[in-house]
This record gives sequence, structure tokens and C-alpha cells, in this order.
Amino acid sequence: MTETTGGIEKAAAVLRAGGLVAIPTETVYGLGANAEDPAAVARIFQVKGRPPSHPLIVHIGGAEQLDDWVQDVPATARLLAERFWPGPLTLVLRRGPRVPLEATGGLETVAVRVPDHPVALALLSTFGGGVTAPSANRFGAVSPTTADDVRAELGDSVDFVLDGGTCEVGVESTIVDATGEVPTILRPGGVTREDLEAVLGYRLMVPSTSSTRVPGQHPSHYAPRARVVLVEPEEVVAEAEFAQELGHRVGVFLPATFVDAEVKAHAVVRVPGSMAAYARGLYGFLRELDQRGCDLIVASLPAEKGLGLAIANRLRRAAGPRTTV
Repeated sequence: MTETTGGIEKAAAVLRAGGLVAIPTETVYGLGANAEDPAAVARIFQVKGRPPSHPLIVHIGGAEQLDDWVQDVPATARLLAERFWPGPLTLVLRRGPRVPLEATGGLETVAVRVPDHPVALALLSTFGGGVTAPSANRFGAVSPTTADDVRAELGDSVDFVLDGGTCEVGVESTIVDATGEVPTILRPGGVTREDLEAVLGYRLMVPSTSSTRVPGQHPSHYAPRARVVLVEPEEVVAEAEFAQELGHRVGVFLPATFVDAEVKAHAVVRVPGSMAAYARGLYGFLRELDQRGCDLIVASLPAEKGLGLAIANRLRRAAGPRTTV
């Protein structure tokens, strides 16, 4: 038995016993519990400090299992599942009887996806059921993209951490309300709006607010300890230096266009020009600036196309309602 196989077997046993397992996915690490065990699901909320009305995502092992967990699946939802699973796409559909209301925040809909990570898929196969798994961090904090991030954030509150390396995508899945014939993007993420539209053949709405409760839509989310301030790209250097002069320990996300710029700040992260690399590193950058003692982070939003839409969404949530020095 290899070390990875042994870890998967142990993780499956922990899930069967009602425990919590940190699970690697292609997006971020999840805090997993047996989706059909209300007590285990409730413990996720306790460990994270997450409001019980905030629904969770149920991870399953393949698109062929969809009808085991949901009901009344529209043709558009099946098309999206066929095209994007395994992958960073979550579909919101009508809850099936196997899903307890504890996992849905009391809603009659459930968010479900198939992760695109070999370790996660092997665990789901070995476990033989569904796993509820929000990000493995305190509610509202920066999501973890390594096993060490999980250990630093949650410590002994997790019964077992299954190490699958660094997450490849780095931001959470795209959440699509697929309960009707015309889907709506409720949270931008690892599958881009453009990719979805290319498959469906029509434009999709991305409302700034929605009455449908889904993960990651709290007014302040994905947030570091430092306060995040968002400005226009051309104002990043001046705003950072002004805040530094006011006595802040400033961290700055320097846009890729400022290749040779020097900034008088406590710490500088030079943002990659590639949106895929930026998304992969985003949460690590925020954690780094926290670890370096910054109390304020100055950043700008990327162009909101492709993965830039997901990055902009995460930065807005990290900033919360307050966006000025």
C-alpha cells in the first residue's frame, strides 16, 4: 500500500466514522464530511464558525451519480455536467432525498460538483458516497490552497488532512443556478463565463446580488486579517505610498503593467500577467502579506473577463463594504 493509498483509506474511514477530513481539490482544500450524516455536517459549521443557513457543496464521484443526489435535472444542467465534470463547476439543482437539510442551509436546492483532482476522486470512490466540503478555513477567511494552510488555519479541529499538493486552479468553483432552463452564474470561479457560453450558445447573467443562497456570497469573504482597499490600477502606487505615510504597514498588489515600478511600502507582491497564474497564487499572496505583518493591502481589479472575473469577485469580497484608506 502506497502512502497516498494509505492516506485515502484512512480518510475514508474517518468520514465513515463521522469525522472531518481536509480534502485537496483542483480549486482549494475542502473541509469534508459524510454528506448523509447530519451530525458530521453540523460539525463543519461548528469548526468553521459558519452560519448554519449558509449552504455547502456536495462533492460526488462522477456525473453518472447526479441523479442519486438531485431531482428534476434540466437538459442544460446535464449538458454542463457532461462538458465540465470533473472540474471547477458547481450546479445548483433541486435536492434529492439523500441530501439532509443541514447540508443545504434548509433550502430545497443543493449545490453539487465533481472535483478534478486525482486524490479527491480516489477518496470519493473509496468512500463510496457524497462529501460535503466547503473551504477548509474559518468562515470568511482566506481559502487554503495547500495542506499546510489547512493545518495553520484549523489545527486539531480537523481529524485528518489528506495532502494532495498545491491546488492547481486556486480559486473556488463557478456556481451556476441550473434549476431552470436558462442558467445563471451565482459565483464566478474556475470555469469561465466565456467557456460556459461557448457550450450553451447564449449569454449568461452574472448578477451582483442574488436571492439564492450559495457559498462565498457573504458581504465579506475570502478576507485576510489585513484590510483590503481597491483602487484603479493607475492609482495603486500613489495610494499605497500615501497609506504608508499615514503609518500603515502596507502590502501592495502591483499590477503586471508596472514591471519596473518601485513602491515605498512594507511589502510588495508583483501580480502575474497570466490570469491563470494570478488565480493560482491569489490566496497565497494574501496569506503572505498577512504573515509579513501588513495591516492594509492596496490592490486593483483585473479586467473582468476569463478568470479575471473570478479574481475580481474574490478581491471585492475580501475588501468587504469598506474600500478606502
